[in-house]
Amino acid sequence: MTADSVGAPCWLSLMARDLRAAEGFYGAVLGWSFRKGGLGQAFSVAEVDGVPVAGIGAVAGEFAVPVAWTAYFAVDDADAAVARIRGRGGTVGVGPVAYPPRGRAALATDVEGASFGIWEGRVLSEWRVGDGEAPAWLELHTKNAFDAAVFYGEVLEWADGSAGCCEVSYEQDQVVLRHQGQAVARLNSGPVESGSREPQLRPRWLVHFKVPDVEAAMAAALEHGGSIVTDSGPWRGTGQQVTVRDPDGGLFTLDQTPAAGRPTVPGA
Repeated sequence: MTADSVGAPCWLSLMARDLRAAEGFYGAVLGWSFRKGGLGQAFSVAEVDGVPVAGIGAVAGEFAVPVAWTAYFAVDDADAAVARIRGRGGTVGVGPVAYPPRGRAALATDVEGASFGIWEGRVLSEWRVGDGEAPAWLELHTKNAFDAAVFYGEVLEWADGSAGCCEVSYEQDQVVLRHQGQAVARLNSGPVESGSREPQLRPRWLVHFKVPDVEAAMAAALEHGGSIVTDSGPWRGTGQQVTVRDPDGGLFTLDQTPAAGRPTVPGA
């Protein structure tokens, strides 16, 4: 890991039950191909045109957690980051767990219950998330984006003045996280229900994947056992953006790739 990656999103991973079944679904819906990763037989790396997009690990049963997408953020010391999470009211559910020789990971929830991961170790330099041509971006749905920015800023050391550190700004009622000038995540305030039985209504980090044709991707999701989330509260799908539940319950959002020459504006 380089110093300028600390605090930034560094990976997306699906905690699945069955690796091959998950690969079949996401390959059909998102056009991904897969290769073995460096973390063992239970893990694979999804690629588009040879560029890594996300990971899938058949570890939901081992960790006794629901099938879900998790956004990981880079830290220079997992133990210190875990201490900061607990000290600021968050909860650490798993870890830090060692994945030699790659690094160490932990799974946590913030004060509102949104799940996220931290990663200490090597990161893939060619991986991208955010605006522009990146294949994915991140959005936090939470009660108060300012309070959430304070929590994550302290835990992940955003905007601490160090060289290459992430920057936080307030744009159009959103908190925007930038890394090396690129918007990589957005934090949005809105009505959420921490105790809701419906995962899409709880505070959470929502993973968006960009596709050239949302309608075609929706059809593929339905054909391969997924479902469309029609009651997603204030962030209801609009045709350009729709939330999908995979066959095992993992939530993600499909975003229409903007037409050539049109700027990408996540969250618009």
